[in-house]
Amino acid sequence: MDSFNIPAQDKIFTGEIVEKKSRFIGELSYAETAEQVAERLMEVRKRHYDARHHCSAYILKAEGTAPDICHSSDDGEPQGTAGKPILEVIKGAGLKNALIIVTRYFGGTLLGTGGLSRAYTSAAKEALARASIRTVRLCQQMEFTFDYQKEGAVRRLLSDRGYNKWKSEYTDRVCFKLPLPLNELESLKNVLVNKMEGQIEMREVGKAEYLTI
Repeated sequence: MDSFNIPAQDKIFTGEIVEKKSRFIGELSYAETAEQVAERLMEVRKRHYDARHHCSAYILKAEGTAPDICHSSDDGEPQGTAGKPILEVIKGAGLKNALIIVTRYFGGTLLGTGGLSRAYTSAAKEALARASIRTVRLCQQMEFTFDYQKEGAVRRLLSDRGYNKWKSEYTDRVCFKLPLPLNELESLKNVLVNKMEGQIEMREVGKAEYLTI
């Protein structure tokens, strides 16, 4: 997998609906580990200590080629009426490393299994609708070294392809350091070699890693 989507890591996104006087408060946040999920659930339970249910679902990106970690919890609601619908919202958005918790304040009227599923789905979607989504891509750190007279051409070529952030070092030559999406790397290297007429050195630094760029 070369890329996937995540919720922005620095914020919790909240949406709320009311169904027959029951409040459903959805909160979407970033999480990388089961420990982070547990911490978020504890925080929500403390903050909404008087709520009846805190239903949740998450998908965590696994290492390497292992399958992603998916989990859902109905937290006392009838089986399959809360956690699974929330999980389907995460899957439908193509998100990973994403946790949605939906807190329910019971309003006194039973909603039935269908009504519950719709309400939990709607609350999760309300949180998702307010989220900032980032794309994580498998990238290779690269160093490009060339003569000073080639700097303008290299800058234009990178900028034209949407790469505008790099670190520059100036010694007897110019060196640009930047991460590049792995699935675009060979194409870009070929273009650079052709445009620079071979007068550019390229070096891969470390192993490919997932980055938000």
